[in-house]
Amino acid sequence: MDLVVSAIAGDLVKRFISFMIKKYESQANLERKMKRLQHLLLKVHMIVNEAEGRCITNSMMLLQLKKIVEAMYEGYHVLDIIKHRTLCSSKPEEEVSRSNTLSNTTFYGNPFCIGKSAIRHDQLQSTLDSLETIVSSMTEFVFLLGGCERMSRRPYDMYLYFDNFMFGRQVEKQQLINILLQENLPPSAPTVLPIIGPSRVGKRTLVAHVCNNEIVQSHFSSILHLHGENIRKMERGTFAQRRILVVVEFTADMDDDIWRKFYLSSTHMGWGSKIIIISRIERVSRFGTVRPINLNSLSLGEYSYLFKVLAFGSTNAEEHPQLVFIANELSVLLGGSFLSANVCANVFRKNQDVHFWFSVLKKHRFMVQKNFLEFREHPKLLFEKEHQVDITIFAPSSSPLRLMPPSEGGKKKRELSQVMFEDLITDPILLPKEDFELVWESRIPPYRRFVSIASYHEDEQKTSQHVASPCKKRQKLDK
Repeated sequence: MDLVVSAIAGDLVKRFISFMIKKYESQANLERKMKRLQHLLLKVHMIVNEAEGRCITNSMMLLQLKKIVEAMYEGYHVLDIIKHRTLCSSKPEEEVSRSNTLSNTTFYGNPFCIGKSAIRHDQLQSTLDSLETIVSSMTEFVFLLGGCERMSRRPYDMYLYFDNFMFGRQVEKQQLINILLQENLPPSAPTVLPIIGPSRVGKRTLVAHVCNNEIVQSHFSSILHLHGENIRKMERGTFAQRRILVVVEFTADMDDDIWRKFYLSSTHMGWGSKIIIISRIERVSRFGTVRPINLNSLSLGEYSYLFKVLAFGSTNAEEHPQLVFIANELSVLLGGSFLSANVCANVFRKNQDVHFWFSVLKKHRFMVQKNFLEFREHPKLLFEKEHQVDITIFAPSSSPLRLMPPSEGGKKKRELSQVMFEDLITDPILLPKEDFELVWESRIPPYRRFVSIASYHEDEQKTSQHVASPCKKRQKLDK
């Protein structure tokens, strides 16, 4: 019997030692891969920063730069999640790590098809392989980059005042500048460049940023901004015979005859003039004389990186791993919305308390789930489609509170009190008891002011119960 017990004990000890060795080797392998990933990201980021300060006119180089940037931000996202996925130092973080959260495969998907927000070893290896491939084939890119002209830069705008700086879009910005500086073919016909993308994706911001570029400003004698509805009034002699850049924004489709009349009048502008069309309507791109620039939402890696930079400000994120974990989760829930990212990040910079951050995360998770249950779509997509969005979780009132589409909001003729979007998160107790306007003002050109109507709705369930109750009373009296 003693021999049997001894044999079993010996076998268990061997298995335990084998398990510990494998676990140690796996952890050591993970740490080696993380160090390798950090080294590659440092090298790639150095090249990207250098490319941002160069005037790249080669379209294939711009395509290569786009792939490099996407891989870089994906690498940062993977590294962040691996570094902060094992947090369990305090109660809020334990709740976050135990709760069901969105993975990067459900960035715009259904939040109920969710699992742990963690990166598997094969995903880490895939990201590592992708970056290693890019670095190994970057010699030609770096060599050609050295021949590109340097552009004037103001680094303090980028690093000290990040929320005043247009993030990303390096490739699209350079494409736009290249087209504006090219000569027209034929010389008498202005080039028409459509910029197409969903609502609030940064189309106007990109154009405003390029129009503020010193090279672009010196190239044109004047820059005109028009609304699509106003081009009906443009006459033959409206434009002066100078090199002009005209920016036209379409909020609705335009009749072909009206556009032809406008374009004919624009041919009297000076040699080298250009026209930029801004619209979210894909059909408007038919007016273009060159291929359109299509703007889409940032990738999850880019968006997550931007959100953390805005949220932490001058604070070193490495000193607050629990907050980084929450920021990663929230960046997925926000679905790529620039407005939500700026609002939440500005609030977080002023209050870097883990309990506060976690409470904001919980509210956003509930809001996303509520809108999926009720409207079957993410709040960001509903907002883009000018559909009402349920935001009851942010209001202390028991009545449902919803952001209304502009068309419905515009019907309200009475003056409404105004509340900043940030106050909805920080001071919900002070919200008006009646409908009000929610306001957010951008801090980067063109400094747009977003105004939405927040409207209280009667609880339909309570209303139906209230209507049904007199019937029940009458039935009782009849009996």
